[in-house]
Amino acid sequence: MTRYIVKYTIKWLFLGILLFSFRQLYASDLPSRAIEDDSFLRTAIKDAWLTGNPSNVLKNLPFIRNLPGSGAIQVRAEARNNEISVILARERNGSYPGWAQGSWIYTRNLNTGEPLRIRIFLRSDPQMYVQLRPLGNDKSLFDVVLYEAYIVRGLPIGIPFDRVLTMPMEEIFSTIENRFPRRYFDPDPRLYRNINSLVTKIRASLPPLLFADDGAIDETGSYVLIETLQKQGRNAGLNCSGFTKWVVDGMLKPVTGKRLAIAPLKSHITPRTSSMAEVYNERDSLFGLDWTRNLAVEAAKVLRSPAFATIENVEIRDEIFSALIDRSGGSTAIKNFSGFQINSGYSIEGLRPLLYTLAINEPGNIYLASVNRERGSAPRQRQHYHVAVLVPYINQYGNFQILVFESAEETTFAGFIRRHPNGMVNLVRIPVEGEFDP
Repeated sequence: MTRYIVKYTIKWLFLGILLFSFRQLYASDLPSRAIEDDSFLRTAIKDAWLTGNPSNVLKNLPFIRNLPGSGAIQVRAEARNNEISVILARERNGSYPGWAQGSWIYTRNLNTGEPLRIRIFLRSDPQMYVQLRPLGNDKSLFDVVLYEAYIVRGLPIGIPFDRVLTMPMEEIFSTIENRFPRRYFDPDPRLYRNINSLVTKIRASLPPLLFADDGAIDETGSYVLIETLQKQGRNAGLNCSGFTKWVVDGMLKPVTGKRLAIAPLKSHITPRTSSMAEVYNERDSLFGLDWTRNLAVEAAKVLRSPAFATIENVEIRDEIFSALIDRSGGSTAIKNFSGFQINSGYSIEGLRPLLYTLAINEPGNIYLASVNRERGSAPRQRQHYHVAVLVPYINQYGNFQILVFESAEETTFAGFIRRHPNGMVNLVRIPVEGEFDP
């Protein structure tokens, strides 16, 4: 009897795991080119839903139409903030959220009926979409928005907006050709296997670690103080700088057989100016910047080639976008994004979209962040006061995630942003190999 129970318990457990895996796979997005076209439906509803008087459109009852291939679309109209939106919402897990992959939203002015924009969601993520806006009578404007950043903004295309309403999506994209960065909508989770492995090993190694101010592990494996290199006493641990070294040591030691020495990591790899104070709050104001740059240079030397071991090769200086959407204060505004600034990095408000573009463009890297801001009275001085390990990647279900490891623990990206308001973040890349042994 016991054998019978065990046998069927295992059987149903196995079937449950298969069902769960199938559901997760089913919920994953398709390649963007495989999204089923719905232009036939938009053509059929154009007069009643897309070009009719807004007050009449709002009287239309929602309905669901099955697609010829698979899945379904719910057509509905919503009014909000003096705008009316007609939503062709794709089905996802039994509901129609409006941002599921393939969903299409047309928005007009509620009072005048003036067309404002079309949003098309190529991934099941409300913060990732392409957008079309009218430009005169014979053209349209094309935008790509990723996590409140304009990757493409106001690209003119020679298609009247009225035609865009009923055109197949792929026909629109074909007119843009290589100016449409489609790669951001087609991530490949297989490219992040090494990062998944690294994250698993880091997490497994975290529990014994403690936080200790100014703490690090030297090349002999001893817990020491970074400032003096003297051994720590009881409750030895790592501070934020020592922890980033612990992570990088874990990646390099399987290759070199040893840990990095501390003294060279403190060296001034960043040029100083005569007007720059050398000491601020008892530590060099550029310490965190030097520390992360030195770690990245050492990692590039070991894991890539000595030819890559320069600040210019390890530092992120990309100018991917120049404008952000600001939704604070209950309103929506577009504001300029300054991009990379030497010895400071990027404004923290643009960090999420920046990390997404890096995850897609450089799927084999993690990043050391040196957080900084101006402090003190005039003349104000920029202080690099905290460092962390940021891990942007695409999980097995195609979802974008940012993991944060800092000061001997795993934290959250939302918490990281919240703790450093108005800060700047300088990033350096660390290539990820398969092994990790701290």
